[in-house]
Amino acid sequence: MRNNHRSAPLFFSMTYEFLEIYLSKQCGRSPHTVESYRDALSLFRRYILHTLGISIGAFTFAECTRECVLGFMDYLTELKSKPGTRNQRLAALKSYLMFAADKDVTLQSSELEIRRVPQCRVPKTEKTVIPENAMAAILQQPPNTKLGLRDRAMMVLLYDSGARLAEILGLNVSDAAIAGDNPYIRVNGKGSKQRIVPISAKTAKHLAQYISVYHTKGRQETDLLFFTVIKNVAGMMSEGNVERFVKEYARKAQCSCPSVPDHVHPHMFRRTRATQLYQNGVSLPLVSRLLGHASLQTTQLYAKPSLKMLREAIESVETLEQKAEKPIWEEDEAMMAKLSGLR
Repeated sequence: MRNNHRSAPLFFSMTYEFLEIYLSKQCGRSPHTVESYRDALSLFRRYILHTLGISIGAFTFAECTRECVLGFMDYLTELKSKPGTRNQRLAALKSYLMFAADKDVTLQSSELEIRRVPQCRVPKTEKTVIPENAMAAILQQPPNTKLGLRDRAMMVLLYDSGARLAEILGLNVSDAAIAGDNPYIRVNGKGSKQRIVPISAKTAKHLAQYISVYHTKGRQETDLLFFTVIKNVAGMMSEGNVERFVKEYARKAQCSCPSVPDHVHPHMFRRTRATQLYQNGVSLPLVSRLLGHASLQTTQLYAKPSLKMLREAIESVETLEQKAEKPIWEEDEAMMAKLSGLR
């Protein structure tokens, strides 16, 4: 089979241009987006090599058939990838093929064939939010140490701003305006879109205390608001590091507060904040703007009504007794008698 396609373009011959030039420079995708596409194509390469036994220097576009891609989806399933993750990998593969077909019209039939590969069905599950008392318990867990000061400031900012973890980790000290009466942070979101996110005075106080300890003269030279030091070099803190200490503080908080969910991760802070804003009467378009969503439809995932909102909605509807209609001819005695078959 493979010998019939040796004249066809090699499948991975355009991946470098796709990742390093097209996505990052021409489309302006964020580094995180580029890395997710790189991961998807790298996994596809491993599947081609280890499952199909074809080298990166031999696999052609003609061999990337519907059956091949469906086999890749099965391969991801065996790796325990969730349906949403498998869909993301498939979307990255389709995007690459679309790019390649635009450069080489002979590949359009291959791109069309793969475009029709269906996505996995993602089961709709109730997204967990952290109850108010549970959030308070988690934020109280960091010890009164230098490291605890950093962890608490990070978690307080994550919750209060509702920003993505990657956005918080990408903040510079200059992005935190905490001196005035209206403190805020300047966030660089997806697609390099910048937005201003207001924060509370209490959060500003936590940040000011953190900055006074971590960003004074004689400390590590870095513009990053939050950072880690490895071999005396300050660099961006990893998301895995934040996930680790958030889970640890949540586990400790469960001892005193049983309402803390079993599996707490940083994104739950954002989801919880968005849901609470909506339940407290903040309009959905405004919540969407604060979160940096490009589509209001995305924000609707966080629009989870509280029991109080549902009860008020039910009570606002008139019952049948309240809506009992009055007879049209209530005051016309003769007409009412006629309609009753009387004279």
